[in-house]
Amino acid sequence: MFLRQRKLCLALLLIVTLVPITRFSRFLLFPSGDGKRVEVVELGKGRPLKALAADLEARRIVSSARLFTLYARIKGGDARLKAGYYQFDDGMRPSQILAKMINGDVYQRIFALPEGYSSYQVAEMLEKRGIFGKDSFLAACRDAALLKEFGIDASSAEGYLFPGSYNILPGKSELEVVREMVQRQQAYLKESVDGRARAKGVSVQKLLTMASMVEKEAVLPAEKPLIAAVFQNRLKLGMRLQSDPTALYGVRAFAGKVRREDILKPTPYNTYLIPALPPGPIGNPGRDAIEAVLNPAAVPYLYFVGRGDGSHQFSKDLASHNQAVQKYLKAPAAASQGGS
Repeated sequence: MFLRQRKLCLALLLIVTLVPITRFSRFLLFPSGDGKRVEVVELGKGRPLKALAADLEARRIVSSARLFTLYARIKGGDARLKAGYYQFDDGMRPSQILAKMINGDVYQRIFALPEGYSSYQVAEMLEKRGIFGKDSFLAACRDAALLKEFGIDASSAEGYLFPGSYNILPGKSELEVVREMVQRQQAYLKESVDGRARAKGVSVQKLLTMASMVEKEAVLPAEKPLIAAVFQNRLKLGMRLQSDPTALYGVRAFAGKVRREDILKPTPYNTYLIPALPPGPIGNPGRDAIEAVLNPAAVPYLYFVGRGDGSHQFSKDLASHNQAVQKYLKAPAAASQGGS
């Protein structure tokens, strides 16, 4: 009788011991799902491991918060987790999840704002990436409080969005992203541009406006100072700038070609019709274009026309320009037009 009781106690002890071990082993070996469920989880600085594990269980990334906490502590990982946003799926094993946070393999949603792109183009890119809606981003660019905050005397932040890469993390609003873009542009202007612009007697608004035109017209970086010189030479002589991209701003995207009806369309930005700079930038220029306006080439050119390979033929008089138009565009009707 005593022997039977002893065997029963041993069996119960084995069950009590082995079942948790088996469950823990299964937890470590098998993910909680098939990998179709994807979640972005924030590990805030100082966030307790238990709270993180509970979040992972609630999102069904791990099957047990208690076992994940135990595993992390056994591995000594709870003190080595790096703060940030992480993307997990339910097809990952606990070891993979923990290693990601120990290594700081944070989630990134990088968005690159190309030089010269207008706020309309940026909004379209963000919408195509599924980050923001086009209209909501444009509304953030026109936010009156933001413009006032940064001293932008214009109806939008066009021209003040700094070209470059941005990590748009979950939860960031359109206004926060626009603020970051403007802050980076303002920091650059304050550090490298403002003083030189004042010395030349030109406002930052006019500087960015011309730089945005240079950015739209130029394909080759080396030609930016030449194009800037053409615009400045024409302004000094009271000539219309006749820049193709200005005729299309706010109408449709500039793709290198304009139609006759485009240049005849009356808009505040169309420099075929207005005898001055547009009222504001037509895009967001990069550093090279801004530097080109601050330091234009010392050349007498008043005209340029595309050669078809990205480069331009520059001319100092209308007769030479007409010859260049004939040669490169083979369009006699265009010969009477100045500018680009």
